[in-house]
Amino acid sequence: MPDLLTFAVAALGVWLIAFMRGAFGGGFAIIGIPLLSLVLDPLAAGAVLSPLFIAMDLVALRYWRPSTWSRPDATLLVPTVVVGIGAGFLVMRAIDGRLAAIVIALTTLLFAGHWFAGGGWPQSQPRSIVKGLFCGTGCGLTSMIAHSGGPPLAMYLLPLGLAKTVYAGTTSLVFTAANLAKVGPWLLLGRPGPALWTLMALCLPCVPLGIHIGWRLHERLSHQGLYRACYGLLVVTGLKLLWDGVSGYL
Repeated sequence: MPDLLTFAVAALGVWLIAFMRGAFGGGFAIIGIPLLSLVLDPLAAGAVLSPLFIAMDLVALRYWRPSTWSRPDATLLVPTVVVGIGAGFLVMRAIDGRLAAIVIALTTLLFAGHWFAGGGWPQSQPRSIVKGLFCGTGCGLTSMIAHSGGPPLAMYLLPLGLAKTVYAGTTSLVFTAANLAKVGPWLLLGRPGPALWTLMALCLPCVPLGIHIGWRLHERLSHQGLYRACYGLLVVTGLKLLWDGVSGYL
């Protein structure tokens, strides 16, 4: 049975991730492992979160239905995300992933900075298969390494200027595929015991609550407000990913 502090920190982390899933479709789960790592080993933290992500996917289907998906983008992104998950698993087993985290973080910060420097207005750009392949693979890679696939995915989707609900719905679909692909590898890496499975069960009620509250926020955000929030969160997650990579070398 987990102690009260462990439960409180884990429940807060799960609620925050679920809230982001409801408001933006997902992609900002990077806070999860660092927060849970305050009370758990990082691999155990990842193993706790992975099955809970599947629960979030099931609840999110109530809000992000097929009518909210951009099918051309999902068709391109979903397979490449799965490939990236596999690459991330190999990186975690054989290679230091800190350099990859630094490169992706710097790219993310440059991308977000360019948008803000341009006035902070959505600018619709044509689809690029090459960019989709690159960003989809990067999304899967960083999602597997640190549950932080949001920045690469947003770098592809945000410039398309999709309607806010289509953006969030497509993001939710892509991360549903990513979560299904990585739950097995994370459980293999973390090997959770009875105490961690109990912790997952105790945190489960935070999932529908967080998603519902996030969805209510999504309804209140304007199209411009959603884009500003997403780019702002890109800066935060990019800085966090950069710190994680750099601090590993200190």
